Amino acid sequence: MISYYASSSEPAQVRGKTVYLQYSNRQEIVNNKTTADVAGNVLLVTIEGNDARLVSIDVLHLVFSAFGFVHKITTFEKTAGFQALVQFSDTETASAAKNALDSRSIPRYLLPENVGQCTLRITYSAHTDLSVKFQSHRSRDYTNPYLPVAPSAIDGNGQVAMVGLDGKKLEAESNVLLASIENMQYAVTLDVLHMVFSAFGPVQKIAMFDKNGGVQALIQFPDVQTAVVAKEALEGHCIYDGGFCKLHISYSRHTDLSIKVNNERSRDYTIQNPSMLNSQPSILGQQPAPMVSPTPPQYHGSQFPQAPNQHAGIQPPAGWGPPAPQSMGPQSIPMQPHNQPYMPPGPMPPQMGPGMSHGAPHTAAMPPYGR
Repeated sequence: MISYYASSSEPAQVRGKTVYLQYSNRQEIVNNKTTADVAGNVLLVTIEGNDARLVSIDVLHLVFSAFGFVHKITTFEKTAGFQALVQFSDTETASAAKNALDSRSIPRYLLPENVGQCTLRITYSAHTDLSVKFQSHRSRDYTNPYLPVAPSAIDGNGQVAMVGLDGKKLEAESNVLLASIENMQYAVTLDVLHMVFSAFGPVQKIAMFDKNGGVQALIQFPDVQTAVVAKEALEGHCIYDGGFCKLHISYSRHTDLSIKVNNERSRDYTIQNPSMLNSQPSILGQQPAPMVSPTPPQYHGSQFPQAPNQHAGIQPPAGWGPPAPQSMGPQSIPMQPHNQPYMPPGPMPPQMGPGMSHGAPHTAAMPPYGR
C-alpha cells in the first residue's frame, strides 16, 4: 500500500480527506490504559450544556470543594467544549469527587437564572501540579493569595482588587457604606435607616439618592471597624417582614460625606444644632417641632424597634395593632392594612421582622429625630 501510493499521482484519501502514509517502528499494537483511566490528583472536567461557558470558576470551586480542599482551578476552551482542570491534594480526594460528580448536573441553585442545565463529564488528567501564574476569572490558586491579579480582576476604578484565600476579589474596607434597597414595597425613610444602622454604633451622616431605578444610601460611621460589623450583620437582610426592603451593602470609596442641607434625604448627626446648616423646606410642608435627644438610642443584639403603623386621629379597627405615635405631618394619612403594597401616600410598614433578627420583635415605637 505504501509503495502504491508513493508512485500514484492521486494521494490516499479517507472520507474525502487526504492522508499521508508511512511505516511505524512499532511491531505490535498494544491496548494500554489511557491517561484518563489512570487515577491522579488532578481532574479534567468537561462542562456540557448550551450555557456551559457561563459557568464561573467560583461555581466550580463550590461544587468540588465539597469533597476536600481544592488547590487550583484553571478553565479553558477546547474542541471538546468548555473544560476545567481541578487539582486536589491527593488522589483519594480526587477519586471521591470524580465518582460522585461524573455525569451529574451542577445544582440549579448555584447557577444564575439565565444559565440552563450543565452536566459534568470527569476524567483523570496526566497533570499533577497545575501552573497558575496569576489570579483571574479563568485561573485560581487557592494556596497562594499573594499571586498578582490579572487585568480581568481589576475593578472599574482602576484599582487592583485584593484577592482572598478563596480567590475572590476583596473589597477595600471603608467607614462609609453604600446600601441599596431591593423590593421596596414600603417607604424607607432617613430615620428608619438611622435606626437600623445605629444599632451597631454611632451614625455620623446619611445621604439618600435615587439611582438605576432604585433607592440607595450612603451611611457614614466614625471608623472602619464599626462599618465592617454593620455590613457583615445587615448584608442580605430585610428591614421589614415578608422579604420587603432587602439590603445589599458594599463599601464606598468615600470617607467623609458632604451634607449641605438637613432634610428628608440627607442628615448630619454630628451637628448638635441643625439650624447651623442651610435648611431646605420639606416636601410635606411645615413639620412639628423636633424632639431632640442627646444621643440616639442604641439597640443591641438582634432586637430592632417596631416601625410605626398607625397615625393619630384614626381609630384603628380591632386586630390592627396598638395606637400609633404622633402623626408626622399636619394632616393624618389614611391608614392601610399591613399587607397592602406601597402606594402613595406612604403605607404603614409592618414591624421590622426576622429578616433583621431572629428574636422576638421589639415593641418600642420609632423615636423621632430632629430635622
